[in-house]
Amino acid sequence: MISIKINKGYLSTAKRIESPYQDNRPDISDISLLVIHNISLPPNQFGGPYIDQFFTGSLDPNRHPYFKEIEGLRVSSHLLIRRNGDLVQYVPFDKRAWHAGISSFEGREKCNDYSIGIELEGADEVPFTAEQYLQLAEVSKAIMQQYPLINAERITGHSDIAPGRKTDPGPFFDWSYYRSLLAD
Repeated sequence: MISIKINKGYLSTAKRIESPYQDNRPDISDISLLVIHNISLPPNQFGGPYIDQFFTGSLDPNRHPYFKEIEGLRVSSHLLIRRNGDLVQYVPFDKRAWHAGISSFEGREKCNDYSIGIELEGADEVPFTAEQYLQLAEVSKAIMQQYPLINAERITGHSDIAPGRKTDPGPFFDWSYYRSLLAD
């Protein structure tokens, strides 16, 4: 039994921090892809308020040299799973988050139009935590139940929809383990 519920596009168990970087989907009945990402700000550092600030357009570029490189980017994700498994939702699933950029899945472009983006707090070179995998599996099951066009074959990494441009969730993401949790 899935303990996580989705109501009006929001997870029942997530903290909500609204991102301005969202808009309406062209077809709300076409939510059919789940994209897994990773993010850490500054790179390879975990914790702190910087991811929330980045996704809400309030990141101070003077707080870290890397922040000047990403200044002005308008990026969001539907959901973040922190290292301890805590959930933060920035965009309701029924809206379009700006997470995939230039992308294509099975020959279809503009993945933001029809996908849900989940960020794992992490980096390409760092293993993810057990709490993250367990939470990701539970959230994924709830999403698949709510949006039946998404199934296990329609879950992919950012690197797969934007090859050569993106590398996340990276080589340390254990797809086999994650898929085994989905099957439980």
